[in-house]
Amino acid sequence: MPAIQKKRFYPMWLAGLLLALASAWTQAEGFQLTDTRGKTHTLAGYKGKWVLVNYWATWCPPCLEEIPDLIALHDNKQNNLVVIGVAIDYRNPKQVTDFAEGLLVSYPIVLGTPKVVNQIGPVQGLPTTYLYNPEGKMIAQQVGPVTREAVEKYIASKSGRAQK
Repeated sequence: MPAIQKKRFYPMWLAGLLLALASAWTQAEGFQLTDTRGKTHTLAGYKGKWVLVNYWATWCPPCLEEIPDLIALHDNKQNNLVVIGVAIDYRNPKQVTDFAEGLLVSYPIVLGTPKVVNQIGPVQGLPTTYLYNPEGKMIAQQVGPVTREAVEKYIASKSGRAQK
């Protein structure tokens, strides 16, 4: 009987491993997103830059608190970082664009769909942030608000290691 259980477990384990490898391979290809202005953003197009993708919603207080820091990160060209906001759980696109314009959001805003989420990663709560290094590898994620200081400190720690 134990041998039969092992045989049944092996295919399930192998299937899990193959799914994990397929997921990693898909993620390595990057993403292709179209923002609310019609511009396409690809991870490959930002090679050599840090890319921060932030899921947010207009009704989410912690999301709104972090927007000024995200604007500052995106506008600071010395940090070699691009921010892309992905609006989740919205009524209509105009609601999102009007809201972002009202807050003077300078980074691209993408309307979140299941296809967009599948390219980036799951929304585990709002806000959720994914950070890609200049080689295009996702190296960090955070559920909850991020700050400019924390992101800059994290990037500096990773850049410092790369230079040593």
